[in-house]
Amino acid sequence: MSSTLETKENEFALKVVRALDESTLNIPAAAVDRLRDARRAAIARKKPEKVAVAMTAPAFAPAFAGGTLDAGGADNGRGAKGLLARLGGLGLAWPLAALVIGIAGIAYWEDQQRKAELADIDAAMMSDSLPIDAYLDHGFNAYLTRNH
Repeated sequence: MSSTLETKENEFALKVVRALDESTLNIPAAAVDRLRDARRAAIARKKPEKVAVAMTAPAFAPAFAGGTLDAGGADNGRGAKGLLARLGGLGLAWPLAALVIGIAGIAYWEDQQRKAELADIDAAMMSDSLPIDAYLDHGFNAYLTRNH
């Protein structure tokens, strides 16, 4: 919304509030009583607001979770951080580690491919009977790369 539209809405709301405040003095007493009763009835029918509930110990805890519960179902403090609880904190670390290992593997493989290509070019140059001047020519490397 634009600021001019908001200011116009605010001004209109203030005018409505002023008009309602001025006209409340002219309402008959019987109407005021009926409005008060209607308001009380509406408040009584109002749904209760949702209240935040504090989390308690779960009713079921798998044996492999590492926690131990006493007879009442409360955690006795021994082994509250089991193997899964400790590994659960690394939830983001596992995919990140896999990504880093994958990128490192790809970089290593590409480096090996580049080395193999250079070795093929070197072998082709060594087995060829070309004069030394051909090897000193800068365009010769491009020629070898295109042909092999």
